[in-house]
Amino acid sequence: MSEEILINVTPQETRVAVVENGVLQELHIERARARGIVGNIYKGKVARILPGMQAAFVDIGGPRAAFLHAAETLPATNGSEVRISERLREGEEVVVQVMKDPLGTKGARLTMQLTLPARYLVYLPYSKHIGVSQRIGDDVERERLRNLLLTAIGDDDAGGYILRTLAETVAEDEIGQDIRYLRRCWAACQERIRSAGVGSLIHEELPLALRALRDLVRDETEKIRIDSREFYAKAREFAQEFVPEIHDRIDHYPGERPIFDLYSVEDEIQKALTRKVPLKSGGYVVIDQTEAMTTVDVNTGTYVGKHNLEETLFKTNLEAAQAIARQLRLRNLGGMILIDFIDMTDAEHQRQVLRALERALARDRTKVHVSEMSPLGLVELTRKRTRESLEHVLCQPCPICQGRGVLKTPQTVCYEIFREILREARQFGAAGYTVVASQAVVDLLMDEEATSFLGLQEFIRRPIQLKVEPTYHQEQYDVVLM
Repeated sequence: MSEEILINVTPQETRVAVVENGVLQELHIERARARGIVGNIYKGKVARILPGMQAAFVDIGGPRAAFLHAAETLPATNGSEVRISERLREGEEVVVQVMKDPLGTKGARLTMQLTLPARYLVYLPYSKHIGVSQRIGDDVERERLRNLLLTAIGDDDAGGYILRTLAETVAEDEIGQDIRYLRRCWAACQERIRSAGVGSLIHEELPLALRALRDLVRDETEKIRIDSREFYAKAREFAQEFVPEIHDRIDHYPGERPIFDLYSVEDEIQKALTRKVPLKSGGYVVIDQTEAMTTVDVNTGTYVGKHNLEETLFKTNLEAAQAIARQLRLRNLGGMILIDFIDMTDAEHQRQVLRALERALARDRTKVHVSEMSPLGLVELTRKRTRESLEHVLCQPCPICQGRGVLKTPQTVCYEIFREILREARQFGAAGYTVVASQAVVDLLMDEEATSFLGLQEFIRRPIQLKVEPTYHQEQYDVVLM
């Protein structure tokens, strides 16, 4: 497995692409005007207590109040029941950290259990917990890292630590370097907490390009290519201080051809905004995002197989499992996800498809939980959602169909116009009516619906004129009294 990270920097936008074996797997976008706030620490004020929800709304200086659940207050609860009224009161000042960006109409999600990340460690200033990432599966390595950390901490640290996945195989001096950085960072936060007012930013998470250097680079990452000479210098300086082991892997890309074009990333982004994902076999996957969940439907398409139907279904589902895992990462789909694989009668085939999906999801940096396959071939999974999906970042609902994905037919609009004219005729004594509509609707009224249109005029005993408005979309029309 070879991996490269491409960083495209402009004044308006930073984009980071993770390419594995020449194929785009992840895309992260941060825009200067809409930079995410996950990881930021604020001094806020409790605006409202919600006893029924065991939560509070907290003012952190943004346009919408943020949401703080009782379980995210201090001290940590470890799952035990906590009453919000016993932890907070209205008007109280609190130090909180953003766990999730505002999504749609929902405000940010907060926690009082602060964390500060570094390359190999996450610092927990209000906890004594010492933990190791579950992704480090080797028990011997987990124990070695825990002992290294305890030795490096000594007796003079008031907080706790979690060893990140990237800490696997690191040496004691690298852990010590992270600890010193995190202690300096927390000391600066404490100073700002003492002097800052309500709504003040205490600690700001790194910009996307630097977060990528800290969080996305793995051992198999061969190169980090940056197309901005100015940021290349900043990245080298940042790496030298905080992640020296990746310093020599950072390259400046000076080519005239855009770096994303060179790796066909732009084409893949366009494909990731479509519903239909073709499979090499001839089958395809359809992905639909809804308010409640994301649905994924697998179809055989033109693939007919070589031997029998069961083999065709099995091979299509295996290929789809790989494609779906990639699309979840690429599109950054989160929350509840329901996958409808093609029905298979062989229980062993069902098991193999599910295991293939789990293996393909193993490289996902975001936490994913996969349920067993139902008898109908349905698989439920949840993927942690901390930021908007790619579609929500790059797109907005269609102003014509309002996100429905379909338009009323010209015939449907014609009949709506007929009903509107009848309604107007009963209420008002106008001398006549002018219908202003799109070209498609007017054409239909003068052709296939001409008989009905003339019959309506005879019925109401009033003339009706037609006028084309080129700027109107297919569903848009006006009935104007003469």
